[in-house]
Amino acid sequence: MCKMCWASVVVLLLAVLGMGYKFILSGEVVATADGREAIVLEPAERDMVLSEMREFLVSIQAITEGIVNNDMPSVVTAARAMGTSAQRGVPGSLIRKLPLGFKTMGFDTHTQFEQLALDAEQLGDSEHALGQLAELMQNCTVCHTMYRFETLASLQETQ
Repeated sequence: MCKMCWASVVVLLLAVLGMGYKFILSGEVVATADGREAIVLEPAERDMVLSEMREFLVSIQAITEGIVNNDMPSVVTAARAMGTSAQRGVPGSLIRKLPLGFKTMGFDTHTQFEQLALDAEQLGDSEHALGQLAELMQNCTVCHTMYRFETLASLQETQ
């Protein structure tokens, strides 16, 4: 009887670990011919992620303009817009599909925007803000080097 209980515990534990790996770590990705991982999303999910990336670019442009004009309040506003509060409202169904590396990089990017806003507000140092922006943009470069977004339909068209 006890062996049966332990066997059940082991089977359940393996199932939980497998689901954890699938839903937390691996996401829904496939290898592509260009060496990047394609994150497979529904069209609306893909649009949401790409929209956020465009918002990153808008904020980066506004931060750069603020630095050039030595307008630190504009830098603060633009950076804060993409800070940690910007990641709220992302549906769990989308988060589940993203691989851990992408989620980690995304969280770090929002955190760096938040830190840039705080430092710009407290220090008012445009050179420091520019250094932070350069570091933050490394995440953008790495992300675009590692990942791309596809829908199931677009993947089926290319096969």
